[in-house]
Amino acid sequence: MNIPVNFAMWGMAILPIIVLIVLMIKFRWGATEAAPVGLIVTIVSAMTFYKAPANLVAVESAKGVWSSLVILLIIWTAILLYQAGQEANAFLVIKNELSKLIPNELLLILALGWVFVSFLQGITGFGVPVAVGAPLLIGIGVRPIYAVAISLLGQAWGNTFGTLGAAWDALADSAGIKAGSDEYFKAAFWAAVFLLAWNLVTGVIICWFYGKGRAVRKAFPAVLILTLVGGGGQLVLSQINTTLSNFIPAVLALVIVMLLGRMKLYNTDWKIEESSIMDRTERSDKAEGEIPDMTLFQAFLPYLLLSAMTIAVLAIKPVNEALGHFKIGITVPETRTGYGIVNMSSNNYSPIAIFTQASMFLFLAAIIALIYYKKKGWIKEGGIKTAFANSISMTMPSGMAVIGLVIMSKIMGGTGQTIVLSQGIANVLGSKYLLLAPFVGLLGTFMTASNMSSNILFGGFQVTTANLLHVSTSGVLGAQTAGGAIGAAVSPSKIILGTTTANILGKEGEVLKILLAITIPATILIGAFLFAVFGI
Repeated sequence: MNIPVNFAMWGMAILPIIVLIVLMIKFRWGATEAAPVGLIVTIVSAMTFYKAPANLVAVESAKGVWSSLVILLIIWTAILLYQAGQEANAFLVIKNELSKLIPNELLLILALGWVFVSFLQGITGFGVPVAVGAPLLIGIGVRPIYAVAISLLGQAWGNTFGTLGAAWDALADSAGIKAGSDEYFKAAFWAAVFLLAWNLVTGVIICWFYGKGRAVRKAFPAVLILTLVGGGGQLVLSQINTTLSNFIPAVLALVIVMLLGRMKLYNTDWKIEESSIMDRTERSDKAEGEIPDMTLFQAFLPYLLLSAMTIAVLAIKPVNEALGHFKIGITVPETRTGYGIVNMSSNNYSPIAIFTQASMFLFLAAIIALIYYKKKGWIKEGGIKTAFANSISMTMPSGMAVIGLVIMSKIMGGTGQTIVLSQGIANVLGSKYLLLAPFVGLLGTFMTASNMSSNILFGGFQVTTANLLHVSTSGVLGAQTAGGAIGAAVSPSKIILGTTTANILGKEGEVLKILLAITIPATILIGAFLFAVFGI
């Protein structure tokens, strides 16, 4: 790479991200309005400063549109799943029945917005926990902004070893670490240590949202137990089997949270009436819809089906291999910048495995739920048509924002802007680079909406930098993917998933403002710890 890494080039590389954040937070623009502006800035920077020809911009844009398809399919199918429950009034049943099983309102919020979304992250990932979790929280009375924020926080700690270790495997491959080697397990250890701490932080923060110190004191025993089961279990299993190191603890945490609801400390009706995140507006059954004669099992049936199908397809290797053969990709030509950055041609770029994709599981769960609820009489005449119409109308506004953000990340990666950002930091800081190593991971996920993509993008860079600075590669790689996991809480594309299913599209800036105040300090602490332990 012959790109000059100087302040001007670094400044132009980070400018699109700054523009995006300023527009969304300072001026309260929605991602739908801010994304096109960020994209224009990216294109101008690419063509004027990074010597990107028009054909490169066009090809990277095509890649972005193709990659956006996966996100948009997840948005649409997740909303369709939500609409199935909405048409059948299943969320009223969930709200009423779960309140009986877990009468402590705060523990109920933790169960849905922290434990259940972690479980979904363990098997599906790709934004599904956010898209599914936000409506469930709204169903029990959480205000939409906080329903999205809590879901984003709740799933973030599982973003490395979740989805059966997809992001972790990508990091090991990108960094050139052999699976099962000492270095492999050392890096997994540090990643799991950082994520254990982040898991505890997210549980405490959700309590703080609900009722500040009073809520933290009340729920801290439960938070500590669930953190030890989830994050602690992940730490132990990361040294045995990284593929299942998140999934097994997430399943155990689901069982434990239900048992906690029966303990003396949490088995009585408890709530903070003045909680700022709860909507205490009295709504009659007529306003909400009549409560159907439905069990909690039947109300949760779509999510149980989603979990069962995902586990069956992803965890059973022969099934996964058989269905994984059906893939669709696009053909892209080779492109090259004036600085010698080469993007290889491909006859099958970023192939989508149709039958093992998260959106397929969501779609099947939604269709089965619609048919089942209709057969039971819980969905009225025309309800299925309404569910489809609503899911399409809710998805379309977010489409342009997702496409713009993904194209922006592709152009930045394809022109070398992403690497310049990281190298500029490393060149200036020297060994103090350790302080910002996790920010590189966060930056990657912020841009791409994927910890896996962040690890692919920066894994090799992190190893090279660590070797040049003569510091621990395992510690740096652990910080890379932990930062990427934290970044999953503030990625605009993932925020859009939540705001769309929560029906508050355009409020992404408000959600981002809340979460940046948590994720930035957490990332700083990881960097400080890394420097204190491994700095020279």
